[in-house]
Amino acid sequence: MGVVHESCGGYASEPFVSLVGGYPGEDVYPIKDFRVEWGPIFHRGRLDGSARVLVLGQDPATHESISRRILVGEAGQRVQGLLAKIGITRSYVMVNTFLYSVYGQAGGERHIGDQGITAYRNAWLDALLVGTDVTAVVALGSLAKTAYAAWAKTQPAAAGALHLAAIRHPTFPESSARATHRPLAETTADLHANWNAALPELAAHVTPEGPTNLTPYAAGWQPGDLVTIPEADLPAGTPPWWRDLDGWAVRSGADANEKRATIEVTVPKGAQTWPSV
Repeated sequence: MGVVHESCGGYASEPFVSLVGGYPGEDVYPIKDFRVEWGPIFHRGRLDGSARVLVLGQDPATHESISRRILVGEAGQRVQGLLAKIGITRSYVMVNTFLYSVYGQAGGERHIGDQGITAYRNAWLDALLVGTDVTAVVALGSLAKTAYAAWAKTQPAAAGALHLAAIRHPTFPESSARATHRPLAETTADLHANWNAALPELAAHVTPEGPTNLTPYAAGWQPGDLVTIPEADLPAGTPPWWRDLDGWAVRSGADANEKRATIEVTVPKGAQTWPSV
């Protein structure tokens, strides 16, 4: 037999069978503020009880819409590198603040406290954080921090036993540079300073499954700071280039409506291994 491939087992046991069977739609997520048309994207990582860290992100983007798992683009690789620093390479689970891609940042801010959105998200957090081996939560960005705080109020005992690392979102450098017109190198340094401050306490509250490397981030991204998404995190049959850093999925179109409706997927040059025609 050839190479044995790993893949995500999906949602085969409770409570996840019921959670994915009863996900909310446009009645809870207004279509003017969320890309409901691309469907819900639930998680990435371990659902078998082996997770030691939970990562709470914001919302899925283009790569996630195609791969059907969260945090698989460049932001995901940055988070993967952060987890590797504390010795976690497999024992994690990731969910998002919002089940659908936000159509503009303001949409997320408007709906962060919506009852239906909060209730469904809290059901996932209950399943992943109450009575499990997770000891730390990494909240990426302010909306994730707010979402976690809302859950913590409903489960004070469970939340009291967890370490919260509320850090800047991995795409902060790019978004901040666009908003403030500061150089990307400066905003990247800001992100790294924020992550460096959180690393020691995060590591102290997680039992590593492998070697740790708490060397602080430098000003810019260095080799090893970004880590490829594991094959075991994605559905069976996923092509390897879905897990690479290349930007293989982008929104395209002549106007806002066409761009919302279209994701253009291109096999990266490095994966085009077929004979030239």
